[in-house]
Amino acid sequence: MSTYALTVKCPTTRGIVAAISAFLADQGCNITDSAQFDDQETGNFFMRVSFRSELGKTIEDLNGAFGGVAAKMGMDFAFHDEAQKMKVAIMVSRFGHCLNDLLYRWRIGALPIDIVGVISNHLEYQKVVVNHDIPFHYIKVTKENKPQAEAQQMAVIEDSGAELIVLARYMQVLSDEMCQKYSGRIINIHHSFLPSFKGANPYKQAFQRGVKLIGATSHYVTADLDEGPIIEQDTVRVTHAQSPDDYVSLGRDVESQVLARAIHAHIHYRVFLNGNKTVVFPASPGSYASERMG
Repeated sequence: MSTYALTVKCPTTRGIVAAISAFLADQGCNITDSAQFDDQETGNFFMRVSFRSELGKTIEDLNGAFGGVAAKMGMDFAFHDEAQKMKVAIMVSRFGHCLNDLLYRWRIGALPIDIVGVISNHLEYQKVVVNHDIPFHYIKVTKENKPQAEAQQMAVIEDSGAELIVLARYMQVLSDEMCQKYSGRIINIHHSFLPSFKGANPYKQAFQRGVKLIGATSHYVTADLDEGPIIEQDTVRVTHAQSPDDYVSLGRDVESQVLARAIHAHIHYRVFLNGNKTVVFPASPGSYASERMG
């Protein structure tokens, strides 16, 4: 029995939930999970519904039949096959903690994605990636060749069919062109000190200022550096007794967890763009993400 998800964004009006529920019932579908949010500030309505097709309806069948309901209420909608793993390309530089964490979660089945390639401007992680039978693409990036290098990167992404690009501590700024081309499809991770501690050694700067909380932020990438819509955040407490190395170690751990949770939300179609913010619906009960993927 096929299990699908329906995602909907539309202007707020009466009867949206009733219309969706009635449609699914008429199509022989049984709702298993549902979440919705009515943003009174923007006038936007968001909904995600998981359901089983008990009469064997395909996504194509449902897409065609739902058009009338969607047009009547001005819906942007999509049906998704929950059994289909999203194709993901990972980009990394010299910090490998997020990459290694994602590879482990992918290997044990905790992060159900199809990693179609890893792109790096360094060679440090070539062996570990190849040992996982994943294509590794080394593309050197310099000030002089950056446009050409980025064109190569986009060619790799297109050839691989990647639906999501993950910057697992990729330390190069993407061009406006690339950000716009893959809008809503690039996820980044960084420490949560911005804008307080920019530049080199942010954890050392935080240590010198005696901060009591360090953390991480995962967000969609836009042309505005590190200012894209936030998907996931977390923090960990530190004390005066801890060293700069402790800050780095704790920071890397929380970065890995936050990035994995952001990816998990995206691949299950639980994230909706809402202007410069996001609506993120919680995972259904029983999901490992509901246990914070710790």
